[in-house]
Amino acid sequence: MDVVAGFAAGIVSWTLLEYAIHYWLGHLPKGRILISSEHLKHHRDILYFTPLRLKLRGAAPVLVGLGVLVAGLASGRIAAGYVAAVALGWTVYEVLHQTIHVRGPSTRYTRWAARHHLHHHFVAPRKNHGVTTPLWDWIFGTYQRSTRVSVRPRERAGVPWLQSARAAATPPDYLADYELR
Repeated sequence: MDVVAGFAAGIVSWTLLEYAIHYWLGHLPKGRILISSEHLKHHRDILYFTPLRLKLRGAAPVLVGLGVLVAGLASGRIAAGYVAAVALGWTVYEVLHQTIHVRGPSTRYTRWAARHHLHHHFVAPRKNHGVTTPLWDWIFGTYQRSTRVSVRPRERAGVPWLQSARAAATPPDYLADYELR
């Protein structure tokens, strides 16, 4: 039961950590720290993703630190579930984020996630910092509803699945969420 409780707490914590990494560390420092400079590269070229070695170099101390902290406050079993959930959440985020940009939506959830996140890229970069959930955007007042995302011609190359050859694999009603100007 301790592991399950730790896992549940870790999933919720991951969503806050995701928001913090994206907004507080990715946007607010305006390129003055490594996370921010890497994130701003991604905003300039949305098909650029921080290399895996840098992601692991950043994630490892965070996961170890969280494990030590939670084990000190609770127990080793709770810490194990907690760290496993944060690591899983982080992995799901990474896969979802690349899917949004490279492959496009194929389910109702990925449809929402793509529209929500690409709204952040193309319409309102100060909004919608959560990628897996809008929870913390709602709480911190950075949520902006998006029903349709306007994509300018110079931005289209950054969304390969919106290109005509690949768009055939995306459900037509999902493509209707995007206005190609």
